[in-house]
Amino acid sequence: MALPATIHKVNLTISDVDRGVYDTFELRLARHPSESPRYMVARTLAYALSYADGITFSKGGLSSTEEAPVSIVDPTGRLLAWIDIGSPAASRLHKAAKAADAVVIYTWSDLAPLRKEAATVHRASEIVIVTIPASFLDTLAEGIGRRAELELLHTSGQLYATLDGVTHEAPIERSTLG
Repeated sequence: MALPATIHKVNLTISDVDRGVYDTFELRLARHPSESPRYMVARTLAYALSYADGITFSKGGLSSTEEAPVSIVDPTGRLLAWIDIGSPAASRLHKAAKAADAVVIYTWSDLAPLRKEAATVHRASEIVIVTIPASFLDTLAEGIGRRAELELLHTSGQLYATLDGVTHEAPIERSTLG
């Protein structure tokens, strides 16, 4: 029998000064048994830093290869943003760039191998890469429990994360694939 997902409840406060987005809500995360804590935290930050009307996590979680881990859909069903995590394959990004108005990758990885394949990716020069230091993700992953209070402040390319009263900070670098 397969292990069930672990539910995490995060009271999330977003203050994204760079985008002018401010909100507070409870976020319910289903962490699949095969999902690493780093990936779950990166997925949470991707959701928060891309937060907009119509944002949602994929229904199938990690096992859903046909949809983005996080996406933004307008009321008519049009896919506005495909938000991927980690190091997606060039073929996956090619498909995403054809399906969505925008593609964003939140990563902690060196994407040099992917950049070599950028010529095979549709609209590669428009794909945004947001790099978050792995050590920052790991620090947050160590502190996040099944219930957590997380406040995020994003300003001038810096991310300040206060998790259960302890503040951590890291630079957030933006670039493009192509």
